[in-house]
Amino acid sequence: MPILTPYNQKRDFTKTSEPKGKTAKPTRQLHFVVQHHFASREHYDFRLERDGVLKSWAVPKGPSTNPADKRLAVQVEDHPLEYRRFEGTIPAGQYGAGTVAIWDEGAYEALAWKEDSIKFVLHGKKLTGAWALVRMSDGKEKNWLLIKEREEKSSKNPFESADAQLARLVKAVPEGEGWVYELKYDGYRILSFVEEGKARLLTRNGIDYAHKFKPAAQALVDFAGGRGMVLDGEMVVADSAGRPDFQALQRYIKSPAGKELQYIIFDILALDGEDLRQLPLRERKEILAGLLAGAPEPLHYSVHIEGQGEALLRAASGAGLEGIVGKRADAAYTGTRNGDWIKMKCGERQEFVVGGYTVSAKRVSKISSLLLGVYRDGGLIYCGRAGGFSQRDMAELERKFRPMIRKTPPFQEAPKARAGETITWLKPKYAAEIAFAEWTGENLLRQAKFKGLREDKEVAQVEREGEEALEDVVEGVKITHPDKLVADGVTKKELALYYQKVAPRMLPYVEGRFLSAIRCPGGAEGECFFKKHPEGGGEGYYCINDLAGLINEVQLNTVEFHVWGSRAGEPDRPDVMVFDLDPDEGMDLEAVRQGVRDLKGILDGLGLKSYLKTSGGKGYHVVVSFRASMDWEVFRDFAKGVVGIMTEKWPERYTGNVRKASRKGRIFVDWIRNTRGATSAAPYCVRRREGLPVSMPIAWGELGKVAPNGIDMAEAVKRLKRKDPWDGFFTSTQ
Repeated sequence: MPILTPYNQKRDFTKTSEPKGKTAKPTRQLHFVVQHHFASREHYDFRLERDGVLKSWAVPKGPSTNPADKRLAVQVEDHPLEYRRFEGTIPAGQYGAGTVAIWDEGAYEALAWKEDSIKFVLHGKKLTGAWALVRMSDGKEKNWLLIKEREEKSSKNPFESADAQLARLVKAVPEGEGWVYELKYDGYRILSFVEEGKARLLTRNGIDYAHKFKPAAQALVDFAGGRGMVLDGEMVVADSAGRPDFQALQRYIKSPAGKELQYIIFDILALDGEDLRQLPLRERKEILAGLLAGAPEPLHYSVHIEGQGEALLRAASGAGLEGIVGKRADAAYTGTRNGDWIKMKCGERQEFVVGGYTVSAKRVSKISSLLLGVYRDGGLIYCGRAGGFSQRDMAELERKFRPMIRKTPPFQEAPKARAGETITWLKPKYAAEIAFAEWTGENLLRQAKFKGLREDKEVAQVEREGEEALEDVVEGVKITHPDKLVADGVTKKELALYYQKVAPRMLPYVEGRFLSAIRCPGGAEGECFFKKHPEGGGEGYYCINDLAGLINEVQLNTVEFHVWGSRAGEPDRPDVMVFDLDPDEGMDLEAVRQGVRDLKGILDGLGLKSYLKTSGGKGYHVVVSFRASMDWEVFRDFAKGVVGIMTEKWPERYTGNVRKASRKGRIFVDWIRNTRGATSAAPYCVRRREGLPVSMPIAWGELGKVAPNGIDMAEAVKRLKRKDPWDGFFTSTQ
């Protein structure tokens, strides 16, 4: 029986898009792939290239990088080599029905291939190093074990510093699945770098506190045993009730005697010389839990729960704790505040900059209250005052503040002294942890109480947490649910601010044109739909006419803006022609760029000036501006004729046929967009794809430098400072 016969017999290729089983010639470079298979029973398919096919195993729990784990791997039928590129949905009723996504892929080296054991080295993005497949001795020939081989442990870390992953403050537990929750600890955030028998315990502002937290530093060195590791956690000291207490930690730093330090570790960034930050959180936590099993005091693993965020928040509130942290289980560790981590507090509490203090007539010399502020747009904004000092606190604060005294207030708008008190202004060097009841309508603190100085924080980074709540109006439009993630870690508010920034360049291509908006009311995890007709229904089309209209679309959950090639005032007189170069799967980018050059050459030969932009996807858009003089039929036929020249001249490179089968190994040059009612992505439009790329106007000289999806929102905003590459677009006399 041919080796791929079982594979072919199980599939109806008129219904499934999986590749047909054909044995290929063995390649010089062997490949592997791991595909996440969301079938009736979710599992991972592990495939190794061998003799022109993919030897395949189903791994129910997925591969584990922990050598102590032995994962069951059930051998299944061989698959064709083409299958290593397969992603998509296998229809219901077909063998293996469900969605298949590539989880990891790369090259591999076969060290030994025997009947009952296979040893190999993987060179993937997630899976690397030596592995083994060992047949089980349970009488079932199909059952194997997938094992990560133990390797010589590196004592060096792959990086010397890292930015801590930060949590965004939100008001409520998010809806949807995919979140894990932990308690929020009231202490000092510490990144630990352990290597070559030494430990550095770095605070958020990069200060090494190993000398202040000696028990933890020594325990880490002893526990590591020469291995390199980078850990993330919170250093805490508990109060008499066993709750982490920031003031108790402050007292420990001043006098450690009689107090028990704990290092609560919740993430691992590197181990044995391997950078783990790109692994999903769930996998990093698995590695960390295995690593810390049996760890000595004061090292503790931070446990988490899947979902149930509201229940944990209620429990934390009842126990008098600070709050909880939610984390996306599939998120990498990016060292940013991108929404992958969020925090919900049981009460109001944050750091503030100390800009001065008051002394009342009753106290004469002792501090009565601290004058507090936060930074906004480079200026220090006064937020109110806080008291609640012990005698020891007052003496310590006076000592620290004495060298910081200045004559003028550091605040943009300084508070006035109350009757019977004097104010001493300070250089803004110190941040203080403050608990308070609420913000007043005047944006001042109510019932604020001093909890301690935060010498681990850079004062320049102190901003009002949840500041966006004060500024949820963009161009007069109230942005509801501003923290909702619309896609790829970007919030609805951030998307609105992006469109506000690019609007001067974007609006000329959008305003007054019929619109097809892609709306995503379910956010990052939900489904999207095209919105073509006015609110409230009807058969007509709609358009936006100003910046407020653009932002209102974002408020209505629009992510992408696609526009007609004609203006709403003259819908039957098109004036913008778009050619979209859409390459076949796997085509080389240079071939796509050559296609753009070939198309431009034809347009140049016709005496037409053309403009270039990225699509935000796989190809580029070549755009031509016309006087609104043709009807749609003439306009469409002209665009079709241009593409016809390309396909006649280079039939092996290009096709004007929309059918997938016709573009095999070729670029589909889409002229069909130049039809009445068809739309294309507007310049500066964000595309709802990985990384949120932008469909960005670029200069012709940038074609060889900028990939079709190579400009994200941040880069698009930076480019606004450059000369507009489409300057003069609408002055065309063509």
